[in-house]
Amino acid sequence: MTSTRQAAMLAMVVCALALSIAVPLRTYLAQRDELRDVATSQQALREQVAQLEERKQQLDDPAVIAAEARRRLHYVRPGETPYVVQLPGDSGRPEQEERPASEPVPNKAWYQQLWDSVAAK
Repeated sequence: MTSTRQAAMLAMVVCALALSIAVPLRTYLAQRDELRDVATSQQALREQVAQLEERKQQLDDPAVIAAEARRRLHYVRPGETPYVVQLPGDSGRPEQEERPASEPVPNKAWYQQLWDSVAAK
């Protein structure tokens, strides 16, 4: 065999080896990345479970439940007089922009009025 044939054969063998190794290597690297992502997600879920367990322990106390009912649901005990004071900045909701209400035009069909209200931003 001549040296060119030997070089060509060697190149073919090297290419065959590279191709036979490339696919499993790519699969291995993809699985390793996926495993890292799953481990990160699992750690985040563990932290969330720990927070929820802590909250569950807090809610086992009847005093905490009563305080939450008073704060969130505005419950009062029998004989108490509830007062609700609402200040301008305490609404709990973001202030909505006041938009002038436009009166619907009676001569237009409902779908035209709808389109006009959407397109008139």
